[in-house]
Amino acid sequence: MTLGLVGKKIGMTREFFSSGISIPVTVVKVEKGRVIDIYTKEKNGYSAVKLGFVKIKNSKLTNQMKGFFTKMNTEPKKIIKEYRVEKTEEYKTGNEIGLESFKDVKFIDVRSQTIGKGFAGVMKKYNFGGLRASHGVSASHRSHGSTGQNQDPGKVFKGKKMAGHMGAKFRTILNLEVVRSDLENSLIYIKGSIPGSKNSLIFLRKSKKSFSRKTSVEKYAQASKETAKAATKKVAPKKADEKKVAPKEQPKKESPKKK
Repeated sequence: MTLGLVGKKIGMTREFFSSGISIPVTVVKVEKGRVIDIYTKEKNGYSAVKLGFVKIKNSKLTNQMKGFFTKMNTEPKKIIKEYRVEKTEEYKTGNEIGLESFKDVKFIDVRSQTIGKGFAGVMKKYNFGGLRASHGVSASHRSHGSTGQNQDPGKVFKGKKMAGHMGAKFRTILNLEVVRSDLENSLIYIKGSIPGSKNSLIFLRKSKKSFSRKTSVEKYAQASKETAKAATKKVAPKKADEKKVAPKEQPKKESPKKK
């Protein structure tokens, strides 16, 4: 397993290529993580690195966390994540890790919390059709209808689709493409949309699944090369078959008749 990063969703925009094609991208501001602690197999039984993200005031910490950060001699952090790593010799406590760890990464996995919709009915939550909208229904047009059976089993089964709280759940989107990364401003441009509203926390990691797929940059670069080749390639004009014209025979002059 490799190290992950934490970022903040800024919003969506478009990324243009030299060919004129644009791609919708989501911009994420990546926070720099500080190495708080390192676990080794000899001491802890497994090797891992503990990172802290997002600054937080000391007054907002509990007494237990105040003691933890004073013991580690680091500034307080809001989010603490632990990542399993094979080689811990590369990291030291106090080091900062940022977007440079994703320098040559083409595809990533994104985990974030979806937008909360509150208490939602079954038509909004599960796309139910509802009851009749005209005759025979008494003020229950958008209800879900019957939920149980008879005296046997005499209960509503678990997992029944009913009205309830919708959204505000953590969801992971796999194999999203990294269109561009701005190391100076710690911005990463991810193709497509990701869950969550603006300024929501985003957890990034390298793709767990191994697959072979071309990125959009590679696709459009190849397409532009092909179009350029087609434009420069000149079509040789077809040589017209020259028809051999037979020479016309001149009419013979008739000799004058003798009287």
